[in-house]
Amino acid sequence: MAKVKVTQVRSTIGKPEDQKATITALGLGKINRTVEVENTPQIAGMIRKVSHLVKVEEA
Repeated sequence: MAKVKVTQVRSTIGKPEDQKATITALGLGKINRTVEVENTPQIAGMIRKVSHLVKVEEA
């Protein structure tokens, strides 16, 4: 599978609990933290849900 780099660029303050939980599940939680994850359909859905909080790049 292809990998993608996901970087948190916006804060979760004031956001719904489900979006905060999604950020945590992706392994993020602080601004400018980056993780490299497999691009599975499940991960793609999580990224889509918080797309306004993260930046995505091909790894």
